[in-house]
Amino acid sequence: MRIKFDSDKSMLLRANKKRGIGFEEAQTVFDGNYYLALRMDEPPEQWRATGWVNAKLYSVVYEVRQDDEGEFYWLVTLWKATEDEKKEYENTN
Repeated sequence: MRIKFDSDKSMLLRANKKRGIGFEEAQTVFDGNYYLALRMDEPPEQWRATGWVNAKLYSVVYEVRQDDEGEFYWLVTLWKATEDEKKEYENTN
């Protein structure tokens, strides 16, 4: 799967102490087990994946998009997983 994101936004997320990482690190959520939930079903449809990044649970919001090479994930935002998101992850993995 290909992953794309706005590198300027990634730097802003990394600088935010509540976020602590950028999209470069966050894309590793998709390397292991993750909990997947539909976040918004109105266009554009967005998904939330909760999984491990650097030994901490994070949630990453993304959209599935298309370009000339096919489908890719566009990372929209991220945050440290909430208590509810941690429970969802634990109950499914």
